[in-house]
Parts: sequence; C-alpha cells; structure tokens
Amino acid sequence: MVFREGEPAFHMNIILRGDVQVHRRKSGPVSLFVGRTSAVTGKLPYSRMKTWGADGQCVSPVWVLDIHQDLFPAMLLAIPSMGQRCVNLLLDRVRDFTRMDEQADKLIALGKLAANLSHELNNPASAAQRSAASLSTELRNSDEAKYRLGRLFHSDEDLERYRDWVKIARDRIAVFNGFSPIPQSPLEASDREAQIQRWLEAHHIPAPWNIAPALAETMLPVDLLDQLATTVRPEVLPIAVSTFASTLRVERMAETVVDSSSRIFELISAIRGYSYMDQAPVQDVDLPQSIENTLAMFRARTERVDIRLEFDPALPPVSAYGSELNQVWSAIIENALDAMHDHGTLTISTRLAGQMATVEIRDDGPGIDASLTSRIFEPFFTTKPIGTALGLGLDTVQRVVSKHSGTVSVESRPHFTCFQVRLPINRLQAY
Repeated sequence: MVFREGEPAFHMNIILRGDVQVHRRKSGPVSLFVGRTSAVTGKLPYSRMKTWGADGQCVSPVWVLDIHQDLFPAMLLAIPSMGQRCVNLLLDRVRDFTRMDEQADKLIALGKLAANLSHELNNPASAAQRSAASLSTELRNSDEAKYRLGRLFHSDEDLERYRDWVKIARDRIAVFNGFSPIPQSPLEASDREAQIQRWLEAHHIPAPWNIAPALAETMLPVDLLDQLATTVRPEVLPIAVSTFASTLRVERMAETVVDSSSRIFELISAIRGYSYMDQAPVQDVDLPQSIENTLAMFRARTERVDIRLEFDPALPPVSAYGSELNQVWSAIIENALDAMHDHGTLTISTRLAGQMATVEIRDDGPGIDASLTSRIFEPFFTTKPIGTALGLGLDTVQRVVSKHSGTVSVESRPHFTCFQVRLPINRLQAY
C-alpha cells in the first residue's frame, strides 16, 4: 500500500517506476485509475487536500519519489515551472474525480432503477407463467368434463334449459364485475366460500373444496345454484356444477395472462418513455406524462404512499431534454421517499405561470434542518449513510434545470418539504 484512504496527506508522490492502482472503497472493485511511470499524485502545492481520497496499491515493483509539503517552497523556488504544472494537475484532478463520482452516482441510480423495474416485472411475469402453466391442464380437464356432460342430457330440451341457466348465471356475474363495491375482507371471502362448500356437500358434489373457490370469487348467488338443482336431473347436477366451475377457472386464468401481459407492456412503455429511447435529444415534453413515467419506476416503493397528482390541463409541452428532465424528477422523488421511509403522502402538481412551467413535489416527511437547507445543492453533500449516496443527486438537479434556463428552490419545515422547479416553456426564448 502506497497510501490509504482517509489517512492524513502531507506528501507529493512522483512515480519513477512501476504502476499504482487507485480506487475508492465505496466504489467497490471498480478501479478509478492506474498511475504509471512519470505520474504525479498526492498533495500538491496550492492544494487544500487534507487526507487521501482513495487507496493506492502497487501492482508491480514501484519506485516513488516522496516530497514532504515542508519542501514545497524550496521545490518551487528551484523549479519555477513546477508551479504551472501543479496548477494544471489540480484542474485535471478535479475534473477527473468529478466525472468519476458522477459516473458512480449514475451507476447507483441505475442499480436502483433496475431493482425497482425487476421487482415490478416479476409480479406480472410470475402470474402469467403460473396461469399459462395451469391453463393447458385445465383446458384438457374441461373438455373431458363437457363431453361427459353432453352424454348425460337425454334431449335437446334438457340441454337448452342448462344453457339458459348458464346464460343467466353469466349475466349475474357480469353485473357484479361491472359494479365495483368495496372489496370483500378476507373473512367475508372465507365465509362465502364456506357457504358454497356446504351447499355442494349437501348436494353430494364430488371434491367441493376444489369447486367452491371458483364459484365464490365470482360472487355467484347461492339461489342460482338452487335454481340449477331444479333445472337438471340429480345425476347430472355434479358434472354440471363442476363443468361450470372449470369454465370459470379457465376464463380467470386467461384474464390473468391478458392482464399480466398488459402490465408488462405498460412497464416497458414507461421505461421507454422514461429514457426517451429512439427520440431526439431536444423535444416537446409533456410534463405530466414525464412525471408519471418516472413514478412508474418507483412503483415498488410507493405501495404505502398516497400519491396525489394535481396537473394543470392548460400546461403546454415544454421544450427540453426529455431523458435529463426525468433525472430531475427521479432525484427529487427518491429523496422524498427516503425522507418518508416509503410511507406518507406525496403530492406532485404542475401549473402554468406566464411563460414558465412550475412543478412542485411535496412530501410530509420530517423536513430538512434549517442549517442544511443552504447546502443541499452542493456537490458531494449528503445526509444519507455512507455508501448509499454520493451527494450528487440534487447537484445534478440544479445543473439540469440550469441547463434548461430554469430555477429550482426548496421550502421545508416539519412534515412539509416542497421542491419547486420552474422551466421556460420555450427555452430558446428564455435568454
């Protein structure tokens, strides 16, 4: 080890031979850079560096010229050109480390985005897979049951009466599906399933525990089952009930596949809209749609969050860099969710004020300490635990908003924090 992160730095190192690999501990195994022969590192003249910002480890035999800071004045006096070279090195160092930190921050954000997206895709994909796997088996059993049911009817009149009952039952189920009452509690659903199972047992229907759930979840009234018992002969009733329940299960499985596929398509559309793939860098951005696409990326974290959207219908599209603007919403929304611990109320509003579009993102978290409000937009300043953030989120927000000739401000007190972003409708006319 040539130097260690966090230890006091008093020396300038000139690598005369060999290679030194430098990386930050919180950046994981990714190396920041490799210092080779003739590279200059460490504390430089005119630098305010106090500690080493990374670990330096030699990867081969290395020869380093070590110059203590007390010798800097004599060195500059003996070699005047070192002053200009050290200033250039300081500027290059700031630029390189800032770029590396920005890349690391983007990787952290990308990792969070990928985790949220994979979580959201997993649920509909798993549901579709389960339903599709069960559908083929259920279809085979349903076909066999229908063949047996058809052989039990002695006349076309008996079959027609059964078909009339099925039509009535489907109409009743459709009425229930079209009406959206307050969802049943688990106890109510269990009681209803037990009631239907008792009816099935009373009428000697085989495997009532398998048939009852399919009938209970459709809210089929028990009186319709009594009507079926009077419509068909007793020996036909068991196969008639089981066939109808099997048909309902098949339909539910097919609906699950359709709904899950639709959900997956919505997520893919949202991520395409979020990243503005295959679109021009500058375009007319619909701010409400941009915000909704961003919220879709955080759906895994907003299950217990009351989201209130107050969009101004008169707000026209904004000329902007769409993908960069979504980084603004992502950073502010993520900070709000972190402050609320994914539980609270998040309010997002848009409105038109003259030639400016105003977006406000409010949360009811604990608020930002007044002593920190003036520093939150500083690069590398963060109140989050070490290793979870680099402190570049709000710095990125400010830079992107400034790039669009807009402004960003914050107002915070206990249980109220509001970030306000103001953007010109036409950024070309904002100068």
